[in-house]
Formats: sequence, structure tokens, C-alpha cells
Amino acid sequence: MQCSYFDAARCLSCTHMGRPYDEQLAGKQLHCQTLLSDHTSAEWLPPVGSRESGFRNKAKMVVGGTAKNPTIGILDAEGRGVDLRECGVCSPGLLACFPVLAAFISRAHLTPYDVPRRSGELKHLIITESPEGEIMLRLVLRSEKLVARIREHLPTLLASLPQVKVVSVNLHPEHKAVLEGDREILLTEQSTLRMRVNDLDLHLRPQSFFQTNSDMAAALYRQGRDWVNEVAPASVWDLYCGVGGFALHCAGPSREVTGIETSREAIVSAKLSRDEAGLERMNFQAGDATAFAVAAAQAPELVIVNPPRRGIGKELCGWLESSSVKHVVYSSCNAQSLARDLAALPSFTARRARVLDMFPQTRHYEVIVLLERASLAGPHS
Repeated sequence: MQCSYFDAARCLSCTHMGRPYDEQLAGKQLHCQTLLSDHTSAEWLPPVGSRESGFRNKAKMVVGGTAKNPTIGILDAEGRGVDLRECGVCSPGLLACFPVLAAFISRAHLTPYDVPRRSGELKHLIITESPEGEIMLRLVLRSEKLVARIREHLPTLLASLPQVKVVSVNLHPEHKAVLEGDREILLTEQSTLRMRVNDLDLHLRPQSFFQTNSDMAAALYRQGRDWVNEVAPASVWDLYCGVGGFALHCAGPSREVTGIETSREAIVSAKLSRDEAGLERMNFQAGDATAFAVAAAQAPELVIVNPPRRGIGKELCGWLESSSVKHVVYSSCNAQSLARDLAALPSFTARRARVLDMFPQTRHYEVIVLLERASLAGPHS
């Protein structure tokens, strides 16, 4: 893939831009295998490749410039807006929104936030597209000053972009390098974006996490489901469950599944998906994954973990070591923290591993590993 922004050094975020894709994928596989070589002798399944371009379902765009001539993209070293509204890694559905949103900013006189001067209101646009082409739009503002103006002009925007189903304002009053604040103001009747993944409808609320590559998310959940069904546990915990992707895929008529997630918004979404699918013996709770595990009276047969980049950490690793858990499915977006956690889990042996290229054109990737308690390992391992 070639990118004019990268070639002109206007945006260097995609550090692997211009490299042949087969070379990128092979490099990620080698990097992951090398990094985990001291901790696993697992069978490595073939890596799962992505589309090279147009794969991102989510864009986090900084708004710069002026209300009359806004930029939608990033900021340069001086804090000035760099327009990236034709970014090639964004889905075609997202690209179609950018010029209409730029016109909306001008029409509604939404003054972009000027970082060097600490003035203005509109900081970011966060746009997510579902596999069916529906859109969630979040406008990150410094204060509530522009909310009434956005409400006034919203009908025109929705008429121009009928695919936009959920719109909200996020309030981020502080001057710091954080994407969004805590408070969300919903502006549409619809509050969730339906994300059809494999044979399930997941629901994404404004502050919920979802993988940025829908095709790879579907492949990741299928792989997790296949491994769980292979070892056929009677009970499963999905820690860091988000909107329930792994948990919902692993449901079974004779299987107890519990999902734990700190975000209450995500738990509401997970419960909605569960109820719509008519899945029984499935429970979702808002809470800290480690605290939940440590306080539980009984451990499940299998645990799924899909933690942030920092990994699951020493305390949860210690609990897994001392528990009766037989298998762990570990999905990681950071193989370095995965390697650290595997070193802290000597009672488990990695049986299988797979790289999924969630983030083409960058050095990042997802890796999923099936761990088995060493005392259970047999000739098949």
C-alpha cells in the first residue's frame, strides 16, 4: 500500500507503510515467535492476514484549523492541524463521512480547539462504522457551550449522512493528551451501534471498546470459540470481556459463562446481546477482573483473558497459578507483556498460538494462545 501523506511525511503513524504486505505479516510472525520462544513450544498456526487498506472501522481524528476551514486528522509538532480526510487505512464508509463532517463543522460554527493557545471547543471526532455500514459519531468538546448549536444542526447532518445512527458529545475540559473525558451526552434516540460479528449481534455504546478491525475481530473470536469448544469446559470466565465478544461466542447449552469488565456501559451492551440471542447460563458483571477472581469461591475450568497492553499482571497470574483452572485462552495486543505473563505462569504449557494482523501497516498485531495446565498435558500437546 502507498500513502501520499506518508510519502510527504505529513503523517508517519503507519511505520510499515510501503513495505510489501507479505513481508509485514511474516515479520510479525517471526517477531512474535522469537519473543515468546523462551516461554512456549506451542504449535504455531498460520498467521491471519488482513486487508491492506480500508480495514479500520474506527477513526480518532483531531479537529484543527478554523471553523471556516477545519482540518480532520492529526496535529503537527507545533500543534497545528494536519488534514488526513483521505487516509487509506480508514474504511470507505468512514472516508465518506469526513467531508460532510467538515461542512457540518463550518455550518454550525464549531470552533476547533487550538492546543497552543488553549482556546476553542471542538477537540476530536471519534467515528465508528459497523460491518453493515452504520455509523456512531462522537464529538469531543471542551465544554457544553456548543451542545445546543450541535443539536440545532444535527437534523441536517443526519439527512446528509443517514447511515449515522448514534451521535453523542463527550466532554473533555482538561488540557492534556487524553482522547476523551468521562461524561457523555447522547443526542440521538438510538444509543448503541449494532456490530454483526460472525453469527452474533454485539452492541457498542459510545464509551465501549471494540477491536478496530472488524474482519480480524471476527477471526479472533472464531479462533477462541474453536479452542474453547475443543477442550469443552463446563465453566468459563471471560475476564476483560468488553461488550462480550469472546463470552458470547463461547456460549453452550451445558456451559456456564461469566463475563467481567470494568466498563458498566460495556456490560449493559453484553447483557443486551445475550438477551437478544436467547443465551442462557450466561452472566455479565461490572468489576475488576483480578478482584473478581481473587474473591471467587470457586474457579472455572477455563479462563479467557483479553487485557489492555499492560497484560494481566502478577496478581492475576499468581491466582491462576494457585487455582484449579485447567485451560487459559490468552488474547494479547502486546506480545511483550504476554511474554512477561507467560513467564509468571510456569504451571501452564502453551499448546497453540496464532498471530492475527489486527493493525496492518504498523508493527502491532494481535496474538492468541491456548494454555493448558502442565499436569494435564499428554501426547497431543
